[in-house]
Amino acid sequence: MLSVSIYQLLNRQVTEEQIAAYKYLQMAAWAEKEGLEGAARFFRIHSQEEEAHRDRLFDYLNECDQEVILGDIPAPKHDYAHLLEVVEAAYEHEKNVTRMIKNIAEKSFAEQDFQTFNFIQWFVAEQHEEETLFIKVLDKAKVLGYTGQSSGEALYLFDQYLARAHNEAEGKEDGGKDNA
Repeated sequence: MLSVSIYQLLNRQVTEEQIAAYKYLQMAAWAEKEGLEGAARFFRIHSQEEEAHRDRLFDYLNECDQEVILGDIPAPKHDYAHLLEVVEAAYEHEKNVTRMIKNIAEKSFAEQDFQTFNFIQWFVAEQHEEETLFIKVLDKAKVLGYTGQSSGEALYLFDQYLARAHNEAEGKEDGGKDNA
């Protein structure tokens, strides 16, 4: 059985993952409105991944015979000045989620709840991948000379990069087929 503190952290994380999915879906909508199909695809995929994370936590709480109580989902920001601002906001959000996940790991270890500690390790690794992905995306913007203030070729190339970023992070290209 989960302690009250671990239960509350995990339950809060279910809501946080839904908040993330909602934020990324709004970012996808913003990108679509701006004609940035690559960024829209990138953030739509991210939204779906966050929903899968939510479901993993939801299932774990149910397996532990704990009630899932969903919290409020605030409306996400929808007005951005440029694509770089969107990506930077997403990266900041991922860093916050990493802090929350690490807190769950620390507390479950301290309470010797090794079942939850083992469970949360997947999220620890996933957050490392997420932060690494966003660092690479921001680095690519620098390489391309996209500062957010510019448009034209640098923005186009950055948008094209975002269309492929998830596949490249997983070592795939051409629609998700494994490279051999």
